[in-house]
Amino acid sequence: MPTSINLTKTFVLGALAFGFFASVRAADYMAQSPANRVALVELYSSEGCSSCPPADQWLSRLGAQTRPDRAVPLALHVDYWDNLGWKDRFGDHRFTARQQELAGYAKTTLVYTPEVFAGGRELRRWSSGSASDAAIDKIAAQPSPADIAIKLSGTAPRSFDLAASVKLRQDSKDAHEAYIAVYENKLVSNVAAGENGGVTLHHDYVVRRWLGPFALKNGMVQIHEKIALDSIAPDLRADRFGIVAFVQNTGSGEVLQVARLAVDH
Repeated sequence: MPTSINLTKTFVLGALAFGFFASVRAADYMAQSPANRVALVELYSSEGCSSCPPADQWLSRLGAQTRPDRAVPLALHVDYWDNLGWKDRFGDHRFTARQQELAGYAKTTLVYTPEVFAGGRELRRWSSGSASDAAIDKIAAQPSPADIAIKLSGTAPRSFDLAASVKLRQDSKDAHEAYIAVYENKLVSNVAAGENGGVTLHHDYVVRRWLGPFALKNGMVQIHEKIALDSIAPDLRADRFGIVAFVQNTGSGEVLQVARLAVDH
């Protein structure tokens, strides 16, 4: 079945007021999760880790070569390398906490970089193309347990209104939570110290803003947020970011469904 992800743009240009010409630009972007389940692929990485650049490159290839109705990648940079020679500007303790939480579902306290999860489950052999493809194929072969819709509306230069809806397809007694991630592509860092000292690193799908959890009530939740790029990072490129929304079973840690909206204006 073809993907049901849709992307639309509406531009309104031109206005006359008091004898002067003014221009107004409005942009709407929309995405809808497909009928099948999609694999959320989470890479836990750090610029201070010499083993991480190959994983960063792998994630970039995955995002470029895999349709978003099969897999959605995210790079979450942890902060536990920050005192070991190089402070990662993308590092966030919330990502460390999430990695520990995902490990806890597997009843372990071991976390490391690079570590990959697919659908909320650790993917140890991510570097093996056949193993990662098999894990993604297994998830994508399942019917979707939830529907996710994302709409992003431009309100001002570099400012947007975000509306997202998440709804389970069947009643469940389990608790569920939704999350929103704002990511950025084509990032470059010149690392001056630590294990990667002197190396230029390239990153894609790096999470720059993390929102949630948003608890589902009666199997659904409506999310409304303001997204101001300058409040995230003044240098965040408006033509290189996107929005990811996903829903997770809080009892099992399983990520049931995910949708990605790429903004490329």
